[in-house]
Amino acid sequence: MVLLIGAVQFVNILDFVMVMPLGPDFAKGLGIESSHIGTIGGSYTAAASVAGLVGGYMLDRFDRRKALAVCMLGLVAATAAGGLATGLSTLLLARVCAGLFGGPATALSLSIIADLIPAERRGRALGAVMASFSVASVLGVPMALKVAEVGGWRLPFFAVAALGLVVATAALILLPPVRGHLGQGGSAARAPGVGALLGRSDVQLSYLMTALVMMSGFIVIPNISAYLQQNLGYPRDRLWIIYFAGGIVSFVTLRMTGPLVDRFGSFRVGTVGVLLAAVFTFVGFVSYPAWLPIPLLFMGFMMAMGVRNVAYNTLTSRVPDNPVRARFMSLQSATQHMASALGAFLSSRLLVDLPDGTLGGMGTIAWVSIGLSLGVPVMLWVVENRVRSREQARALAAPPSQGLAVPLSPQANPHA
Repeated sequence: MVLLIGAVQFVNILDFVMVMPLGPDFAKGLGIESSHIGTIGGSYTAAASVAGLVGGYMLDRFDRRKALAVCMLGLVAATAAGGLATGLSTLLLARVCAGLFGGPATALSLSIIADLIPAERRGRALGAVMASFSVASVLGVPMALKVAEVGGWRLPFFAVAALGLVVATAALILLPPVRGHLGQGGSAARAPGVGALLGRSDVQLSYLMTALVMMSGFIVIPNISAYLQQNLGYPRDRLWIIYFAGGIVSFVTLRMTGPLVDRFGSFRVGTVGVLLAAVFTFVGFVSYPAWLPIPLLFMGFMMAMGVRNVAYNTLTSRVPDNPVRARFMSLQSATQHMASALGAFLSSRLLVDLPDGTLGGMGTIAWVSIGLSLGVPVMLWVVENRVRSREQARALAAPPSQGLAVPLSPQANPHA
């Protein structure tokens, strides 16, 4: 099951991350100005954010397996449509459609993991699923670029669409029905609405923590490539090496951090990740020492981000109750996309191109990133304590025969 959800996330993430590296190729092929490449990438994020908000009202009304299959099929069709684009407007429309289906697919994937994996093993499972991002970065993007060299810029879109169709079919056939959140009557109508969900203080703190994590990361991450080349003089033809190495480190980190979160808790592990990220952000972008190899710096930065992200994602998966999990995850996905876009927009306002060709303002955005991230440990501590108290109270209130059983119906996981 974890492998299937990881494959879903791999296709979903690859569909997003391959577009920007392919930008110069399809811009030339379609006669699009290079200045519009960022708009094409942002259209996906904006659409995914809107879909997350809408999905918050709808996703918990359906079997999660079937809803995931529908979203994946929509993503497949939209990705294939991108390969058939004839100009800027049609490509933008295709990417908007991809975001509309890709955003809810992420929320549903994490909801299925949270529904079917017991809390004591959930960190390990989420770490494995989140490792799909590293696999997409390490293997997917280089392969997409190579495929484009051989068969043109359209071929990667068709290849990812074909892979997505295979994964969607496998998920529909092999995943068990996930209907435990629907209740005895087959409906989630009695579940709290979006207003009631957002009225909970632990939900508000969880979304605030999500916004801090995403903003602190995306105020720096989109500018790393330009900073390394323009400010530190790193060769363009060797840039793939550090991303390849960083992806491998991220993959290993995500797999190792999950069990640590299960053992020591999100607050402890997440705080270590935040402090490491602050150190590497300061060393890399505020006061870079010439003796430090750039690949080693980048690998440390990716490791810190991975530790922090697994810790906070594992904790947020424990915040919602089962009937509203997809609703919660969908709204969280919208928060992630909004915060990422806000971070990227803020960085563009703070950075300037200096006359000597370097990028000015990196130190400023690095300090902003560090300042934002320092609020994360406080959120981790408060949310974890509230979640633990609620879980302990629920366990004490449960009948002796139920004990600490996972709140699943037989229909939700027939293989249990």
